[in-house]
Amino acid sequence: MLKIWGRASSVNVQKVLWAADELGLAYEHIVVGGKFGGNDTPEYRAMNPNGLVPVLQDTDGGIHWESNSMVRYLAARYDASGAGLWLADPAARSQADRWMDWASSLLGEPMRVLFWGFVRDPVNADLNAMTKAEMQAAEYWARLDTHLADRAFVAGDRLTIGDIPAACQLHRWLSFPITRPTLPNLLAWHGRMTGRAGYRAHVMPPME
Repeated sequence: MLKIWGRASSVNVQKVLWAADELGLAYEHIVVGGKFGGNDTPEYRAMNPNGLVPVLQDTDGGIHWESNSMVRYLAARYDASGAGLWLADPAARSQADRWMDWASSLLGEPMRVLFWGFVRDPVNADLNAMTKAEMQAAEYWARLDTHLADRAFVAGDRLTIGDIPAACQLHRWLSFPITRPTLPNLLAWHGRMTGRAGYRAHVMPPME
């Protein structure tokens, strides 16, 4: 059976748990990290030298880390037909890959600042940094809203690996006490996410 290490409140762990559910995979979820600890032991560091969550162990014993890489791996291995999360055509898959990378390389930083400021450590929040992050995040979300104007999901007409990282972040953004621009395509996309059992189970519980 697959094993997934990480605390359920981590957005990176949520990606992997949701992907596993979408693929219908059985797995054992081992809670480590944050207030639970356990990710700084020699045993854990032997699996992931960075000491971060999540970590995935496949049924063949192979160890994987970095959440986007793990989502790609699970989809590639367990959706060989390319009918679900995985897109077999490289050109089509590039559409999904670019939005996965975008969610980390651009969107990730302002979302991190907002999350820490509103949820994790509001007492020590840098208000100037949060104001800048709020503006940046709104600009980035507007780009995705534009992209979604003529498609239901980031890579076309079905959920793929490309939707998962940004969709996990979007639920957080919609929960922050901020002023948001009107982004109807983005909200419609979020509505499609909330209709999926894995999203409701792993992404929508209260943040902590």
